[in-house]
Amino acid sequence: MVAGLWLGGAELHAQTSAPDQNAPDASLSPDGPSPASRDEKKTSWLSKFRDPKDGSLDMSRWLLQHKGALFVPIIITEPAVGNGGGLAAVFFHAPKQSEASKESGLRIPPDIYGVAAFKTENGTWGTGLGGSFHFKDDTWRYEGAMGKIYVNLDYYTQGLLLAPKKIGYNINGIFSYQQVARRLGQTDLFVSARWIYMDFDSRLNVASDEQYFQPREFAQRASGVGLGLGYDSRDNTLTPSKGWLWQLEATQYAPAFGSDNTFQSYRAHAFGYFPFGRDWVLGTRVDYRAVRGDVPFYQQPSIDLRGIAYGRYQDQNVGMLEAELRWNFLPRWALLGFGGAGRAWGRRLDFGDASTHTAEGVGFRYLMSRTLGLYAGLDWAWSEGDHAYYIQVGSAWR
Repeated sequence: MVAGLWLGGAELHAQTSAPDQNAPDASLSPDGPSPASRDEKKTSWLSKFRDPKDGSLDMSRWLLQHKGALFVPIIITEPAVGNGGGLAAVFFHAPKQSEASKESGLRIPPDIYGVAAFKTENGTWGTGLGGSFHFKDDTWRYEGAMGKIYVNLDYYTQGLLLAPKKIGYNINGIFSYQQVARRLGQTDLFVSARWIYMDFDSRLNVASDEQYFQPREFAQRASGVGLGLGYDSRDNTLTPSKGWLWQLEATQYAPAFGSDNTFQSYRAHAFGYFPFGRDWVLGTRVDYRAVRGDVPFYQQPSIDLRGIAYGRYQDQNVGMLEAELRWNFLPRWALLGFGGAGRAWGRRLDFGDASTHTAEGVGFRYLMSRTLGLYAGLDWAWSEGDHAYYIQVGSAWR
């Protein structure tokens, strides 16, 4: 399995002086260019993908100095949509940093932006672009994404009396996510404001299944504005090894903002990273999501754990706990194991009546950019009747 594919245009340098007409043309020689010329060109090109410190494959120079793209294959084994694939082109840029922030030791995360497209065997496809940017020594942060999707999924009813029923449906439309965050003074606290817009045409595969829904649950447009409070002390936003990230978010959808329905969404989550020994890092995750009001059925939160199909356990509330242990057994290579549990409740089931669903898995990582602190690799995860593998670039937690 190939964990990543890197492509880019090699730099072409025009000759600035006229060639010697009497000199032999190496390209016409039966032996071709001299070995020294070939080695020099080969070494020059390969140096863009090597770390001068240890000589290992490293993308830092290519991504930051030569502004090359990181091409990441999207290999999908998500049980909810079937097997599929796609490609993402990602670019990295180091923001400008003042002398004062350099002296204070402030580490500003890189700007990241790119485009992606994918398609799966059940007809699901999507395309989009997005990025995250940092301004004024990371005083301001911006995140944004927009795109178009055509998705075939299953919705699972839950109840105390009737057995769960799987209902196939399709959503087709556009989405946009825009968020701006402001650092509070010299602290690691951030306040944020966001706007989320979705315009989806949702249809059931079997018309008679509409009896399980109310008409307002098929609303087409959802537009909401929200506020958030967060704390970010991670040593690296791409693949953290220590520190905390926690966030509280609330978003209001209403006709005043262009939404068909009035409802609210909430999220509270915390990620903690704890190094111990020389080569071990323990990551922990607590995540709670909820909705209230006239929520379109496809916007109810779902248990989000590697190894569990998206939408398999969906309700007004979901709660998840997860842990991940990473062992850096070589300077650039790491092995990891992870596991988690989650519950979905609210419409018909109370928290105490809801079942606990678990998932676990293993994976590996390679330090592909020492400068960025960016790891990439592959995860294999399984749960009750489901299994999948995931290509990971950076942290698996969002």
